[in-house]
Amino acid sequence: MKQSSSLIPIERTANKSSALPVSALSGLAASGFLCIVTETLPAGLLPQIATGLRVSEAIAGQLVVVYAIGSLLAAIPLTSLTQGFRRRPVLLAAIICFVIGNTLTAMSESIGVVLIARFIAGCAAGLAWGMLAGYARSIVRPDQTGPAMAVAMVGVPLALALGVPMGTFLGGLVGWRGSFLTLTALGVMLLAWIIAKVPDAAGRTGDNRPSILSVIGTKGIIPILLVILTWMTAHNILYTYIAPFATAAHSRIDLVLLAFGISSLLGIWIVGRLVDRMLRRMTLLAIGSFALIAALLSIAGEQSTVVYAASVIWGLGFGGAGAMMQTASADAAGDGVDLAQAMVTTAWNSAIAAGGALGGMLLTSGGTPMLPPAVSALALLAFVIALLARHFAFPPGHRAQARR
Repeated sequence: MKQSSSLIPIERTANKSSALPVSALSGLAASGFLCIVTETLPAGLLPQIATGLRVSEAIAGQLVVVYAIGSLLAAIPLTSLTQGFRRRPVLLAAIICFVIGNTLTAMSESIGVVLIARFIAGCAAGLAWGMLAGYARSIVRPDQTGPAMAVAMVGVPLALALGVPMGTFLGGLVGWRGSFLTLTALGVMLLAWIIAKVPDAAGRTGDNRPSILSVIGTKGIIPILLVILTWMTAHNILYTYIAPFATAAHSRIDLVLLAFGISSLLGIWIVGRLVDRMLRRMTLLAIGSFALIAALLSIAGEQSTVVYAASVIWGLGFGGAGAMMQTASADAAGDGVDLAQAMVTTAWNSAIAAGGALGGMLLTSGGTPMLPPAVSALALLAFVIALLARHFAFPPGHRAQARR
């Protein structure tokens, strides 16, 4: 497979030690955390937001929708437009958009202004997601890219596990407007951290800029995107509607989410340790175990002990999903890594929307028992795609050997 050479900046020579540049990578991880928390925060604050803006909860829920639409629409074109720019200024610009968007959301009395602010923040998220993986790879040695990706992506499961609970908790302390101002403060601190700790990296110039069509035509990219669409749609069917599902099984939703969040963190640690040596096997194990626990929930999903155990196994597999999929797509894309990551972002956000819509239809038509069979079927399809994509998307063996 191709390897990127044009993204290696002079700053990379400062990272020749055996240790990962954790301070720099944690700045990228915090950027990902801010992306996801900004997206999910309104879910825990809908009643307060609806009251504060004098709209229905259904309208308030559109704060999440327009953010996802912004990410979906902006990821590929903005990444393509900015791929020639140096990396740190682009990331700083995205974080500034978060600061502006969250501040406007907190201060405005108009639902129209809030929705526009959320859309802008969503566009910034699409841009940030399109560059984080390539940025992380560019500031470490080639043999450190797997662990670097795992560290840079740690913000995703943290935000997914903590975003909604954090919003609910902050709302009780400082109100919904105070919650968004808290995100503004976090964004300002992150700007300072990036300036102080994250080294700059070169963008692409002239002929080194790949086209969208050339990247999507690269062998391995389409199977990876299909795996993301099917796996993450399955995940979001269950995750979006985990509250009614857990309630039907007489399980505490907070404990289910806690078990999922803790095991997700463990999953990240495992992926960080093993991604270079066994990316294919871990991908198949994560998807396959998810398909199996969904099948188990189809049979015994009304038993609370089964739900708790399933959430642990589910979290273990999902925790490293972002790192695994972005590592696989970056390996396959080579010089087209940034555009490939933008496509991953688009596929991921499409799966979030599809999972929410399909899960809602299933819940309406047949209740919570309809969810696990659909999840199992989609996860099984993702497993089959990954299993067949042996040569370019998910090759066996050590990644360094597979890329030769």
